[in-house]
Amino acid sequence: LNLLKKWNRTYNLTAITDNKQMVLWHILDSLVVSPFLHGQRFLDVGTGAGLPGIPLSFAFPEKQFVLLDSNGKKTRFLSNVVRELQLKNVEVVQARVEAFQTEHCFDSILARAFSSLRVIIESTRHLLCKEGQILAMKGTYPEKEIRDIPEGFKLLTVHSLRIKGLNAERHLVCMGFE
Repeated sequence: LNLLKKWNRTYNLTAITDNKQMVLWHILDSLVVSPFLHGQRFLDVGTGAGLPGIPLSFAFPEKQFVLLDSNGKKTRFLSNVVRELQLKNVEVVQARVEAFQTEHCFDSILARAFSSLRVIIESTRHLLCKEGQILAMKGTYPEKEIRDIPEGFKLLTVHSLRIKGLNAERHLVCMGFE
């Protein structure tokens, strides 16, 4: 959080700058998806300030996280965080998700404040393992977006998430190949 606050003055990474609110909205909101992670290799697409990838990498040092963002200032910030915090299980990649290619597929793809469910699926499906999951973090229950899930994908489940001290609706939409 200290690095985020420091870099935020120059790079405008987050509108939330109060310590308590940062813990609630950034750290706890990222970690609340922990019980639903599937596999060993994770892609945090449109990671921005490294949320949820950085907090999850601390919670799961045995798992591998790739933080993907097309914005150079954000990936420079994240590279600095990875270096300063000596995170051995995190790789930062600057690329558009549609153009990103990798040798190994991902067990889970995380998306927080990235886009609609349809766009998330369409832009990441080439990166997801056959038995993998897309975990989309949403605020209110995304009923219309769920109806718009593209062919070839199915809704696995939707979890209502609760964060003590955070008075906001949070949902995790889990999707996979049909």
